[in-house]
Amino acid sequence: MVIKLAMVELTNIKKVQNLYLSGVEMTVGVNNFVRRQIKGSGKTYSKTLSFKEIAKHAEIQMLNNDFVEGYRKGVRRVNAPKIIVNDFVCPLVKIDANTILVSKLVKRNKDEEPYIQTRALNGKPLTAGKVEFILYSNNVLKENKENSTKKNWELISINAIPKGLDHLPMGPITMMRNQLNLKGGTKAMYLSEEWAGAVQFWQKYAPLEPKNEMS
Repeated sequence: MVIKLAMVELTNIKKVQNLYLSGVEMTVGVNNFVRRQIKGSGKTYSKTLSFKEIAKHAEIQMLNNDFVEGYRKGVRRVNAPKIIVNDFVCPLVKIDANTILVSKLVKRNKDEEPYIQTRALNGKPLTAGKVEFILYSNNVLKENKENSTKKNWELISINAIPKGLDHLPMGPITMMRNQLNLKGGTKAMYLSEEWAGAVQFWQKYAPLEPKNEMS
């Protein structure tokens, strides 16, 4: 096992060296926006890994080409290594007839418009089957002066995806903020199928209110 891990690490080092020689860099920093994803936030969080460690995992996974392009150029969805998936807590519950939902008007920060946030007051959080790291390029972040580092890419969000699902659709509120290019959004356009799929998904799942999380 030690020999196998050493060989994997050597392979990754060679990939990094080859990329630097070719003039291509894929360094990943931690954006301040993702730092809100901690226990009690109602969002995906890691039980033991630091944000810096998560960013390093994202960097290595990109070197291994284990990612897909996101909703626009300069956005990537990077797959977390399977070995660390269980370290992440998924905040979502499946909505059923017994689910109690609560909605409230909230703001992410003082400069953004308020929006209606809906969460579940009961239910058991679903187990993560996979985790995606959402990365934005330096150029995309510069559009709204949202860089936190000088790295080529920055970790923006961490999404734990429930077992049995392949992808976590973006929330319609986020899509609206992006397409209308509102404060806090990143300019983008979405297909009608993407809008419909997002609305359909979030009719079936909801984040659990943090104070009701089951440890």
